[in-house]
Amino acid sequence: VQLQASGGGLVQPGGSLRLSCAASGVALSIAYMGWYRQGPGQRREFFARISSGGSTYFADSSVEGRFFISRDNAKNTVYLQMNSLKPEDTAVYYCNVVAAHSGTEYWGQGTQVTVSS
Repeated sequence: VQLQASGGGLVQPGGSLRLSCAASGVALSIAYMGWYRQGPGQRREFFARISSGGSTYFADSSVEGRFFISRDNAKNTVYLQMNSLKPEDTAVYYCNVVAAHSGTEYWGQGTQVTVSS
């Protein structure tokens, strides 16, 4: 299974970015798709996830109303729409997928998001 993440970059405060992560390689029933993030000098931490049924959860309440997670089950793709970005959102974002039956986790390469003027 391969996860290909894209959409990171440099953006000014208040701007928006949309991250995408597509899973491919093997027919896979996916339970959860989500994102971890690792800020400068910090450890990687769970950030957000969405279930196969569309239930969403964010670990960081500071992104409420600014960030939205969605998925396209037909494409095995998860999206993270990030609006009103702040410098503290700067991090490497890693996509994560949990297989439905085995619980095996798969990781994508990190994508850097930098919020700076």
